[in-house]
Amino acid sequence: MKVAILAAGLFTRMTAKTAIGVLRYAPYPVVAIIDPDRAGTDAAAHVGVGAGIPVVATVADAVARSADTILIGTAAAGGHIADADRPFLADALRRGLEVWNGLHERVLDDPALRAAAEAGRGRVREMREPPRDLPIGGHRAPRAGATTVLTVGTDAAVGKMTASLEIVAALRRAGQHAAFVATGQTGIAIAGEGISVDAVVADFIAGAAERMVCDAAEQADWVIVEGQGSLTHPGFSGVTLGLLHGTGPDLMVLCHDAARRVMKGYDAEGLPVRTLRECVAIYEDAASWRRAAGHPRARVAAVALNTVALDERAASRAIFDASALTGLPAADPIREGAAGADRLATALIGARSGEPALS
Repeated sequence: MKVAILAAGLFTRMTAKTAIGVLRYAPYPVVAIIDPDRAGTDAAAHVGVGAGIPVVATVADAVARSADTILIGTAAAGGHIADADRPFLADALRRGLEVWNGLHERVLDDPALRAAAEAGRGRVREMREPPRDLPIGGHRAPRAGATTVLTVGTDAAVGKMTASLEIVAALRRAGQHAAFVATGQTGIAIAGEGISVDAVVADFIAGAAERMVCDAAEQADWVIVEGQGSLTHPGFSGVTLGLLHGTGPDLMVLCHDAARRVMKGYDAEGLPVRTLRECVAIYEDAASWRRAAGHPRARVAAVALNTVALDERAASRAIFDASALTGLPAADPIREGAAGADRLATALIGARSGEPALS
């Protein structure tokens, strides 16, 4: 399998979240980015990752580089397929390629794309299509001895998937057996499996999360679950709560964009991002609703910061302040690299053994 990422007109840091995640973490080769506006350049020039991967203008150009799969690498508002993407998808399907779609809109719901798929025998993988046999949550516990960690956020789109994957890598470096549980389209595109919980009927979100955690815990001692949304985000809090209660985490890592002051999508209303201290309390309280009296309390063990919008000095200050304000270890696992991720993993290992947070 060789993948080309479709990001027509939108291959930027702000608009190509799925593309960036796949370029950074996918275990399979990405051979091209399709964006005619930026053709002839290198992927890293636009998003900071993917050095050596060319940006090309057409599906034919990607096929010339051996692409057999086209991944939609952007997400339009509301989860609709962008009109600019449809001609590229039709071309790919007529050529018999496989299309991976992580949007809410299904590719074959478009009659023109369905006709193209039938003509070329192109296939579609809908990464947001949930299983049909999901249970209601709350009735199954993971294997004894496994520790479940959920990344949670002060807002949406703050780096929960990134933190999760970096923590998994850090735990493995520390000799721990850790598994990543993907709960969104980008995580699924990277891991090759998972359930996109924001596409699950609300009654079954907790059941979907519970199933994934229990299955992963059969093979791993650490189950690191990719969080979604935020309990404090008016638009996405429902899926966040279902995921929180379905996973029943032992520990949480709070993720935060250090430059974010207003909740994503609520600039006009001026809805502020809650403080780190407030969010720690909010998540620990909400997690406790899932636990019977006498059961150990789930707690936030560390803070994972996203400081991409800050310069080096401001980022260092933000990391220091986050730790001082919460009394928890804090790190940016991207800016600080392995050292930052290792600090988060060490905090989790210490929290599981009952060591003080900043020891």
